[in-house]
Amino acid sequence: MQKHTAKITSKSIEQSGLPTDYRKALAEYIWNGFDANASRIDINFDANEIGYINHLSIIDNGTGIDISKLDDTFGNFLDSQKEQSFSATGFVKGKKGKGRYSFTNFCYKANWNTTFNKLNKLLNYTISIEKSDSVNYAVSNEKTVKKNTTTGTKVSFEEFFNLTGDLLESEDFQQFLAQEFGWFLYLNKDKGYKLLVNGDEINYNSIIADTDSFDLPIGKSDFNVTYIRWSKKIGEKYFYYFLNSRQLEVGRRHTSFNNKAIEFHHSLYVQSSYFEDFEETKVDEPTLGFFQNQADETFKALVSHLNLFLEEKEKEFLKENKADELINKYNKEGIFPKFRTNAYEKLRKQDLENVVKEIYCVEPKIFLKLNKSQSKTLVGFLNLLLDSEERENILEILESVTKLNEEERELLAKTLKNTELIHIVSLIRFLENRFKVINILKVLVYDLEKYTNEREHIQKIIESNYWLFGEQYHLVSADDNFEILLHNYLQFVETKDKKPDISSLNQNNKLKRPDIFICQQYFYPDPQTENDVVEENIIVELKRPSVTIGVDQYRQIENYMRFIVEEVQFNSQHRKWKFLLVGKKLDDYIKDLYENQKNKGKKFLIQSIRNYEIYAMTWDDVFTDYRIKNKHMVDKLKYKNTVLEELKDTGVTLDKEASDLLTRKAKSV
Repeated sequence: MQKHTAKITSKSIEQSGLPTDYRKALAEYIWNGFDANASRIDINFDANEIGYINHLSIIDNGTGIDISKLDDTFGNFLDSQKEQSFSATGFVKGKKGKGRYSFTNFCYKANWNTTFNKLNKLLNYTISIEKSDSVNYAVSNEKTVKKNTTTGTKVSFEEFFNLTGDLLESEDFQQFLAQEFGWFLYLNKDKGYKLLVNGDEINYNSIIADTDSFDLPIGKSDFNVTYIRWSKKIGEKYFYYFLNSRQLEVGRRHTSFNNKAIEFHHSLYVQSSYFEDFEETKVDEPTLGFFQNQADETFKALVSHLNLFLEEKEKEFLKENKADELINKYNKEGIFPKFRTNAYEKLRKQDLENVVKEIYCVEPKIFLKLNKSQSKTLVGFLNLLLDSEERENILEILESVTKLNEEERELLAKTLKNTELIHIVSLIRFLENRFKVINILKVLVYDLEKYTNEREHIQKIIESNYWLFGEQYHLVSADDNFEILLHNYLQFVETKDKKPDISSLNQNNKLKRPDIFICQQYFYPDPQTENDVVEENIIVELKRPSVTIGVDQYRQIENYMRFIVEEVQFNSQHRKWKFLLVGKKLDDYIKDLYENQKNKGKKFLIQSIRNYEIYAMTWDDVFTDYRIKNKHMVDKLKYKNTVLEELKDTGVTLDKEASDLLTRKAKSV
């Protein structure tokens, strides 16, 4: 074997900036294979149980290394004949002639067994380099091989250090290969390009979250653009890669979408014959020679198109992936203002969330790098504006924070108007449905009094519309006996895995049936102490319109209260109980009880013992109370009661059939 001396020194090799990461070092040999027109590259290794590597090789089916050009390839250092490479890392890129020395960071020797075609004859020989004598490389005599042999190169490594089998077997190595070569394999998927480790193909699809491709004609040139959004970070910055017709990289440029905080990991690969005669220059001025540079008008137009395309992709990504994350984060961290649990407040919250999402998609940096206090201030301010006549002034405020272009301004203006319209339409529908329920109840109570009863009609409507007694309550039980009621209640207020104990109920108590049992969903501060909280519960006893509420009805609800007082599973001092009697009329006995409780300052109160209270209301009280609390909305909507007219128009007789029909209608609202 004849020895050759490269035009280098050992010191120049050591100081040349070889990769210290074994993954990047091995990647150099893989890229060399693709540089040699390989369509398949196999990484094969074998290691024992303690990680010692018995052998490691990288095999490609490329064109091989022509021995007649060896002095111009292996013989040169930092002056390789290679003009370009596929490599996306920007490390060696194959054109400086130093990638072959990468092995010196993990082993002592590398051998290149290569087969190439010369004048229709297949020739094979071996090149060897040792770490201790890297300025020299040994070349064996070439020999002719059989015709059924294919061209290609096998690089074998010997005598390892700083590299073990577990590193090559690791998920980290697999992920690196997918990140480094995934884009290239994807662009060449139709050509069957493959990269395998011990026979298993690298699954680059695992790190590709989204792809798109399109043809872009500009002037006399055609560009094929491929967009890839990665599922994880593949580098510190993101680039447009400019490739010639052989997919060799001739230049790259940072995209303007390198904000790490939103995790928009992306790359754009632009392939065209335009780049056959393209070379980026340090001076941003047109060249006078036979090649084009970045100052060319076609190139400028290309970058402008790419920026617009990537801008839309970023907005799409934010809307589909990150906006909901921001909303969830704000909800979890308590950034949003507190909204009550009634349906109107839910609409307000939804309106605010929609606007925050749309603003985030247009300009995410408004919400980035804010601490919790700053985020609360921003969102709270938006909420105040949305609830005022200054809604459209949000545009001016945002423009004082960040510059919006005309398209972004129009989009945001449209969003604010659309969300306002959706908010108004939803609110109108919400109020209209409630007015329908109230007006149906009015007809049942006043016009169909003798055909309406509590269990078949009124109670069934209240089951679905218990907001009449408070937006904050959660329905626990409707027309169930106290055994079921207690079981449901304890399941609601206790942990889901705790089975309620109802063994202490006697037979008589088990069979008592309050009409509606409602439980408050949230605790509120106890007004009597600073640190305690109270859970409020309400039991509603409904009476048919023909029944006047008097002493008998009062005794019935008082018995319910007495049961609660005496039941150990109900009588925590942290629970407040309200018992509510509702009927069409009240007699003088109930009115006298009002007088007895006047000093408590609570309307409709007829009895109060410790944390237990009994109230009595007429249906007119219930309807009027709702109207007064929602007067600002009721007056604007001016909804008319047409329930009776609709019944008459459909030919329904005003009897029990009408009561049944209206009950079904109210439940479906």
